[in-house]
Amino acid sequence: MNFICLLSCFGLLLAAAAAQHPKPCVSPPLMSGSHTTLLGEGMTATGTIAYDAYGQRVRIREIGLVGNGTSFMDGLLLFSQYTYYEIDWKRFTCSKWKLVDDFFPMEVPKDAKLTAQVVMGASSFGGMGVLVNNWYGSLPGNGMYSYVFTEIGCIPLTFTTYTPADGWATLSTFNWVVGLSNPMDFTPPSICDKAQWEKTQQTHTFFTALKSLSRKSILDE
Repeated sequence: MNFICLLSCFGLLLAAAAAQHPKPCVSPPLMSGSHTTLLGEGMTATGTIAYDAYGQRVRIREIGLVGNGTSFMDGLLLFSQYTYYEIDWKRFTCSKWKLVDDFFPMEVPKDAKLTAQVVMGASSFGGMGVLVNNWYGSLPGNGMYSYVFTEIGCIPLTFTTYTPADGWATLSTFNWVVGLSNPMDFTPPSICDKAQWEKTQQTHTFFTALKSLSRKSILDE
């Protein structure tokens, strides 16, 4: 009888340990926040981001300091329409590109592997730190990714990707608010009404669009 009780207790301990092990998670479907983009070339850009998982839409705005002026670049990714609008508010132009990827959800892929669970900040007292999970995995084309999400709420903090074709890109996010601050963010502005498909063979994914937007906001191309 004692042996059976011991086995039962051991089984309960294993179940509790398994329940506490971090598992892949999905972020809230509607969020608004801020971001910083770091490219492999050492260039950085900052701005705002709006995310709608229901409609499979993302709006990214970036501000860059160019010489004595300021550059305002704006990207609208409509994954359900496989369309990416890139808006240059300084020149008041809008270009239209093909998106070749499916929607990029802000979630931990189910096949992701856990690197570590750590506290950002201090763990000495409550409220001094945030418990986060670090995940990694592989991408098509000999690529890799590293993602950081909060343990509570599954709020995304950092997306880092690398592929030999596109190089490194890191999207760091902060000041998230659950919900949309402006539902009209996902409506193309009027200057895009007459935008025609770009005739170049170049197409975009989430991260190539992000890199294009960042480069142009920094270099004022």
